Amino acid sequence: MAEHTIDAVIFDWGGTLTQWHDIDFHAESLALAQAVVDVDHDVSVSAERLHRAGDVIWGRSRDHQQSSTVADLFTEAGLAHDPDLLAAYYEFWAPHTATDPEVGPLWEALHERGVKVGVLSNTIWPRAVHEGIFDRDGVRHLIDGDVYSSEIPWTKPSPQAFRAAMDAVGASDPARCVYVGDRLFDDVWGAHHAGLRAIHVPHSAIPPSQVGHTEGEPDAVAHRLGDVLDIVTGW
Repeated sequence: MAEHTIDAVIFDWGGTLTQWHDIDFHAESLALAQAVVDVDHDVSVSAERLHRAGDVIWGRSRDHQQSSTVADLFTEAGLAHDPDLLAAYYEFWAPHTATDPEVGPLWEALHERGVKVGVLSNTIWPRAVHEGIFDRDGVRHLIDGDVYSSEIPWTKPSPQAFRAAMDAVGASDPARCVYVGDRLFDDVWGAHHAGLRAIHVPHSAIPPSQVGHTEGEPDAVAHRLGDVLDIVTGW
């Protein structure tokens, strides 16, 4: 192309850069409960309270685009915790965090075309956990800017979340940016609401409780991540 019409492609994380997995949320809550301190009840009680708290904070994200952290989850559950005891929780998630093998070649090819690469994820995890995953899988050096909702006030589909991601990669015109994600509400409708184009990766079984008030119509569909390159090049 004589002129780049796309300045940046920004990616969702879970279900997009990683493959969708069905999660045993009871087992997740039990792992999370290992970090609870100063309680006089069984761990299963803490796990149940944490599970209910998770529904509350993700409901806030869906309905009000309000972000939360792991600490907020424990606060909502009314439980004190020691962050140094969260190892079992992150170990529980480790098998579900593998970066798709097509990510590295795709991001390298986008860079070769002068297109910046970003990440914008709705997450309660701290930045360091996500950076560790990208380091482990050998792709962190290919990210020009990344934003995690745990470190900003908003979650997708808030336009402010997308603006934060654009700022992170140094892009200023949303019409010259693309968002890639697996959710028609958070990712597709949200990107369009913020003025970006949207590519849908349609492989995730989104739970009904996580489907928002509107499902967007994507500009394109990528049945594998490698398809993103041809789509963006065509634009």
